[in-house]
Amino acid sequence: MPERLPDQTPVWDLSSVISGLQAERERWRTSHCRSIESGGREFPAPPAVHAAIKGIVAALFPMRLGPDTLRKEAEDYFVGSTLSCALGVLYEQARLELGGRSAATDPRAPALREAEAARQAETIIHGFAAALPAIRRLLDSDVEAAYRGDPAATSVDEILLCYPGVAAVIHHRVAHDLFLRGIPLVARIITEIAHSETGIDIHPGATVGESFFIDHGTGVVIGATAVIGRNVRLYQNVTLGAKRLVKGDGSMVDHDTPRHPIVEDDVVIYAGATILGRVTIGAGSVIGGNVWLTHSIPPGSQITQAQSQAGPEA
Repeated sequence: MPERLPDQTPVWDLSSVISGLQAERERWRTSHCRSIESGGREFPAPPAVHAAIKGIVAALFPMRLGPDTLRKEAEDYFVGSTLSCALGVLYEQARLELGGRSAATDPRAPALREAEAARQAETIIHGFAAALPAIRRLLDSDVEAAYRGDPAATSVDEILLCYPGVAAVIHHRVAHDLFLRGIPLVARIITEIAHSETGIDIHPGATVGESFFIDHGTGVVIGATAVIGRNVRLYQNVTLGAKRLVKGDGSMVDHDTPRHPIVEDDVVIYAGATILGRVTIGAGSVIGGNVWLTHSIPPGSQITQAQSQAGPEA
């Protein structure tokens, strides 16, 4: 390293670093059978998805989660212009995801693959846009459930503006719709935005019924194949997870294998509870704090730590 005076800015010898990083990129792409035929990006960009979901959330709740300068008389104009921009960004990210996926599996020429990806992306975003009123209706049920379930809340507005559980559920409702429409990577980016902001990790594949409330919320984990019924309430540090599932040959089970809990209607799960595997928590049950549960329970059960450790025969 050459000598320099104390007030001189260092000069980094980056040529070897740049060539080394290029070699590592090519090694990785070769090992994963990847190539960038177009010379451009082939995957969604998290900053772009972040901008899009910010617009979608503002359009869903314009007078509360939109700009502070918005007036009621301009509400529809704001919703229209914001959605137009946000949906355009989502379309582009969906096109990138679909195009990147097809590059590894579709033998057609790049131009044909890109045209098909664009067509599919347009169909997906059209369908998503049409579903937004239904998503808003579901979210209203979640906000109302939170207000009913928390006597500390002074209004539904406080719930929407301040509660991290509601913020996470808003992101999940949007992401789940996109997940089902066939762009799971964009959907996962959306839920990870909420995860980083709230500490609540809900996989976009999880199915969640109406009137869902996560109270406090930090540390909640809900796995990809979990199914949650109506009017369910979770507290902080609850895990709806999977046990490690291995096939007879030692390989892991397929990604689509149901492996997370089913929580039926009207269930309450208190702080720190962990429920693992494809078990069913019967309707109307109450799971106590710090319970570890790996077996199904019938409707109307009330499970404490002692009961969960005793097993299903207790």
